[in-house]
Amino acid sequence: MGKTGVLLATITTTALLSGCHAFEAVCPAVGRVSGVAVTVAAGYSPHVKTLHLKACQDGKCEEGTVHLMPGSVAVDQGCTDDARPDGVCSATAKPDGTQRGLLELETLAESPIDVTASGQDANGQPMPTRTLRFVPRTSYPFGEQCGRVVSASVVLDAAGLRQDR
Repeated sequence: MGKTGVLLATITTTALLSGCHAFEAVCPAVGRVSGVAVTVAAGYSPHVKTLHLKACQDGKCEEGTVHLMPGSVAVDQGCTDDARPDGVCSATAKPDGTQRGLLELETLAESPIDVTASGQDANGQPMPTRTLRFVPRTSYPFGEQCGRVVSASVVLDAAGLRQDR
């Protein structure tokens, strides 16, 4: 058999064997924190001095004062050269007037959760207590082979508490 025949046989064998092999999916080793994420809307944020959350799910409750941080949005700063595959792209964070925080939970399930928000307004007076019952969202951001992610996010504004989209 000549060089061309050996090369053709090698390519054919490689193609056939690789088509029969089940490759394992690589899943990212991303640490996840269970909890209820809260965003205080930009228009309501100046009125909130402190925020206390209580979350109850499956007979277990967790509560605490949430440390609020200024929220931001990503602003695209473009790419150095869109035509090149190795072009560099960048973005920057721009404050958006919101405040964001997290009440950590030991576990977060797919069952309904009750979230109650209370706290003090900018004048130190009690804010109205708001309660919301909703079902946390389930997603597979890295594919079903990598497992599901359960998340619970709420938005607090002057109208009350609602599930974040």
